[in-house]
Amino acid sequence: MAERGKKRAQTVSGEKCDLPLDRILEGDSIAVMKSLPDRSVDLIFADPPYNLQIRDQLRRPDQSKVDGVTDAWDRFSSFSAYDAFTRAWLTEARRILKDEGTIWVIGTYHNIFRVGASLQDLDFWILNDIVWRKSNPMPNFRGTRFTNAHETLIWAAKSADQRRYTFNYQALKAMNGDLQMRSDWLLPICTGAERLKDAQGRKAHATQKPEALLYRVLMASSKPGDVVLDPFFGSGTTGAVAKKLRRHFIGIERDRGYIQLARERIAKARPVPEDAAEFTKSRRQMPRVPFGRLLEHGLLKPGHTLYDARRRFAVRVRSDGTLSNGESVGSIHELGARVQGAPACNGWTFWHVERRGKLVPIDMLRQELIERGAHG
Repeated sequence: MAERGKKRAQTVSGEKCDLPLDRILEGDSIAVMKSLPDRSVDLIFADPPYNLQIRDQLRRPDQSKVDGVTDAWDRFSSFSAYDAFTRAWLTEARRILKDEGTIWVIGTYHNIFRVGASLQDLDFWILNDIVWRKSNPMPNFRGTRFTNAHETLIWAAKSADQRRYTFNYQALKAMNGDLQMRSDWLLPICTGAERLKDAQGRKAHATQKPEALLYRVLMASSKPGDVVLDPFFGSGTTGAVAKKLRRHFIGIERDRGYIQLARERIAKARPVPEDAAEFTKSRRQMPRVPFGRLLEHGLLKPGHTLYDARRRFAVRVRSDGTLSNGESVGSIHELGARVQGAPACNGWTFWHVERRGKLVPIDMLRQELIERGAHG
């Protein structure tokens, strides 16, 4: 899958363009992104250079060297140079991202605040900042600061007005023991068999992210078949997890050693069965079903009485799918709001019908219609 091929993508102008799916593109991230069509990817996950500003070699108490981030790709001459780099790649990311797509950027205190400012300057709308709390962080060997035990992820939409971005709320809730997923994630750093090593047994990549982190990101904000772009592909964690979850990926990486590492890793990844890639949908992700469909398919009939859960209110179903309480007429939502004196109401969950002596929400009838495939 790592070099699976191309897909015909439509640009904003309506022209067709090849989209290099499931491939690692060698080169500078900004230059390669310029070759990709407008509004062509569903999700971006970016793990850019952190600009760690390391001045001295870090040592443990026994004077052994700490295998930290000392790579040339993480060094910039100044904050202004880093800011210019950040704005340049985020500008291309914004162009490539679909209007309803979202972007994730991960960083540390060295860079994430500067990245956040650039995101806002470019009119991205920040949806959440996620604190990845590391269950096994590296100690602070000098004892001069708090142990740096977390990284921050910023999740953003393209604009404040965008409401159609993917957020798999119910799926995350199911993953979290039927509790809302919070914005603080306790996950271990990459260790053990997952940590890629070179021929000398050293870390093959200094900042390899754990697959558990990408699993949660992709489950939160993408669907099977979506295209995920990672402009700083590194050791290929995004590609490996995308392949397993049946998403497409596009990776950009300039280091040939990392590219080879990532290709070998992704080749070993196995997609989950197609049916297993499905997940619990949120209400807003469900197909739209007009109330009248229940009448057309006989799940309700004109003249049926609907009640609220406590039988305080009763209304009659009319032949055109409107409801009446003898004084006023309206849709399931309008009349639900009116009888309560409320500004709005979700009629699907408010109104119930009696079945075998028990009240069941009409939303259950809607689900039955969807399962039959008769909602269209």
